[in-house]
Amino acid sequence: MANLAPSLAIGPCCLSCVSIESSKLCAATHYVCKSKMTQGPGRLDMERKLYGEVSLSVVRTPYKSIDSRVHAAPRVSLEQTDQIFTKSTEVDKLQKVSTYLFRTELGGLVNVSVRKKYVKYVVNIEVSSLQLSSGDNRLVLIWGVHRSDSSSFMALDSQYPDAKIGTIENPFIQNSSGTFVLELEFEAKQTPFYLSFLLKSPLGDDSSDSEISEIRSHLKAKFCVPVGFSAGFSAPMGLSFSTDGSMNFALFSKSAESVVLCLYNDTAADKPALEIDLDPYVNRSGDVWHATIETAWNFVSYGYRFKGTISQGDRYKFHPERVLLDPYAKIIVNPIPNDRQSGLLPKYLGRLCKEPDFDWVGDVRLNLQMEKLVVYRLNVMRFTGHKSSKLPTDIAGTFSGVIEKVHHLKDLGVNAILLEPIFPFDEQKGPYFPCHFFSPMNLHGPSHGSISAINSMKQMVKELHASGIEVLLEVVYTHTADGRALQGIDDSSYYHVNGVEDLETKNALNCNYPVVQQMILDSLRHWVTEFHIDGFCFINASSLLRGFHGEYLSRPPLIEAIAFDPLLSKVKIIADCCNPHDLEPKETHFPHWKRWAEVNAKFCHDVRNFLRGEGLLSDLATRLCGSGDIFSDGRGPGFSFNFIARNSGLPLVDLVSFSSGGLASELSWNCGEEGPTTKTAVLERRLKQTRNFLFVLYVSLGVPILNMGDECGQSSGGSPSYGDRKPFDWNALETGFGIQTRQFISFLSSLRLKRSDFLQQRNFLKEENIDWYGSNRSPPKWEDPSCKFLAMRLKADKGENQSNAESSQIKGDLYIAFNAADHSEGISLPPPPKGMTWFRLVDTALPFPGFFSTDGKPVLKQTLGSHAYEMQSHSCTLFESKQSK
Repeated sequence: MANLAPSLAIGPCCLSCVSIESSKLCAATHYVCKSKMTQGPGRLDMERKLYGEVSLSVVRTPYKSIDSRVHAAPRVSLEQTDQIFTKSTEVDKLQKVSTYLFRTELGGLVNVSVRKKYVKYVVNIEVSSLQLSSGDNRLVLIWGVHRSDSSSFMALDSQYPDAKIGTIENPFIQNSSGTFVLELEFEAKQTPFYLSFLLKSPLGDDSSDSEISEIRSHLKAKFCVPVGFSAGFSAPMGLSFSTDGSMNFALFSKSAESVVLCLYNDTAADKPALEIDLDPYVNRSGDVWHATIETAWNFVSYGYRFKGTISQGDRYKFHPERVLLDPYAKIIVNPIPNDRQSGLLPKYLGRLCKEPDFDWVGDVRLNLQMEKLVVYRLNVMRFTGHKSSKLPTDIAGTFSGVIEKVHHLKDLGVNAILLEPIFPFDEQKGPYFPCHFFSPMNLHGPSHGSISAINSMKQMVKELHASGIEVLLEVVYTHTADGRALQGIDDSSYYHVNGVEDLETKNALNCNYPVVQQMILDSLRHWVTEFHIDGFCFINASSLLRGFHGEYLSRPPLIEAIAFDPLLSKVKIIADCCNPHDLEPKETHFPHWKRWAEVNAKFCHDVRNFLRGEGLLSDLATRLCGSGDIFSDGRGPGFSFNFIARNSGLPLVDLVSFSSGGLASELSWNCGEEGPTTKTAVLERRLKQTRNFLFVLYVSLGVPILNMGDECGQSSGGSPSYGDRKPFDWNALETGFGIQTRQFISFLSSLRLKRSDFLQQRNFLKEENIDWYGSNRSPPKWEDPSCKFLAMRLKADKGENQSNAESSQIKGDLYIAFNAADHSEGISLPPPPKGMTWFRLVDTALPFPGFFSTDGKPVLKQTLGSHAYEMQSHSCTLFESKQSK
């Protein structure tokens, strides 16, 4: 017997028909192989007619979320078929048959069908139209099987003399029609594997057995078919389940020459229990690798290894020994620590199970209008992770912890929370350096498990919706962590590796490359459909505008696709151009198609500058009125997300306490002394400035964003570093500062709702509804940097007041003044509307509790019938005209 070399490689095949099997398989080390021909040629003809012909009618296989169209790769044609196999004397149970059709180099056809029969797999091979030398009718199949290494066969049973190299020879039988037929049987527990084979025939009538002709495919390669699994589908990406329970794996990698599917039967195992080296012709369509297996094995998790010789530079290359996470994995197993001496990062794996069902009954999307939002930004772990939260340790710092503190959000008047990134991330660098995009961080779950994180997040969203609070996510799709992310799958596609220095050194994703764009869109849709998320804030959004070569695009495909996506059009999309690498906001003209809102860094800059006494009146006025210089291009003030402090940079209390050293870019002012102090004058000035910042934030047109901890004076000790932010201290809410600040924020939130006619406008205010005043009621000197006082009168629309007169809901004018000077300013209020008088609602210079009031305190007329009021230095005031009693 001639032995086939162990280096037999898998070659290209011309695949005609493929279907999915639905049998239950398990790995073992025994098989049965036989060549037989029972019931004569008639049975063979019957079998050929029933399942061997390609021309049988095609029935689409039901498959959840699978596009049933043909997915074709170069030299490969693939269809899905369901076929019924019957014997001549009995009807078997309905079977699914995978059929593969090859053309040989001699012009003949090789038809291979694989079907499940009870606890065995039956492989039928038919060779027809084959012209052998000198009319010889002898034909032999020489074959072997492999899994993880396509370059060598695996030995299945030692009863064969050549078991060491795992090759076997079996003769064909020629039937009356001239077709060569052969049937192989394998125990189902031995699968899955690839069956790789050649055909062999003598050269002539007088040839010895050693003088043979090896017959290959028309591509001069070996024949290869999967047994116990099938080619699978190229969509959807990631892991998906069919109605019969089989699992489909699909993964993109254009540059990989080989992809190995690694299956684990223990989440703590260092090495996989089974590896399947995906055939590049059977299991690849275009640049997508795919396979379908059944679910009866005891495997619990999976990953991939990638092999390739394509040079991608020293920084980007394949590491065949590393098992990498599926970019589309929906459930992630807790990372497996690698040997520290190897220098490898912990290993993430996908979990082999469906996402848990969740009861969304009763959940209603709030669909709040953008201009009505009052947003609170928080970090899930830091929000309730501190012992002062008095929560059980299993829910402190988790999504469940947020549920327990909903009352605090409602007390502040918040109707939307903005969660810092919750994707799995590099724990050394923080949540703005993600490793994955389709699941929440396991640490956010009560038991730090993947399922608990998913369920508790969904419960959090449902509870918040029931409390009238929307959930927005900060997301980072422009770069990844240094490792454990997408590196090693196909870096030349996923990352910028084309010499753009400012991008290449930061693991920058090639966002507008088609496959990356599709991954981002799929991720966003996943969070909307599975988690009922109400909107997204895109961090480092200016990088979403970069093209393949790093150039800025005027119409970035990804930005446009998000704007017009049918599902994403129902949620809020916000661009934040702050870069986590350098914490510096970038001024970018962001294309918006009247859909994209933006985090307004100019608002922060101009308000900080004015309140420290260095800004222009024109800049402050522009920000108060909704930043028309940015949003008057078809959008409106509701598209401006305003903030004073954020989670990078100085928190609010530090903005008024630290300004030396390297804090020039923070535009902060220490109010007379750096850092902690006991000086009363400095402390009073800082208290006024804190109130001023909050006041300007809430009375400006646009959406206010309050940062976690600013309501109770949380400090980072003057450090702008994100890593120096501390967990939320719930005890600080009960301090004098915490009590008055929290109550003031609640008042401002109510004020926005009460005077939504001014403060929650969808459109910009009309010029006739605003009067501006400088010192002594003179016109403001807009461009004079020495002017530090500005007042505005917002005049209520008379038509609206007339319509509300019958219900006694007449709304008066508002008079708002800002004094950034270090001296007091005497103001003379303009005459109120007829039948009304001015009431002071806010004066940030007054002591608590009198510095704000819902009902207000009337301002008495002074000499000559005017309403005069003395404003203290560094203070803000608000007056409302009300009907005289």
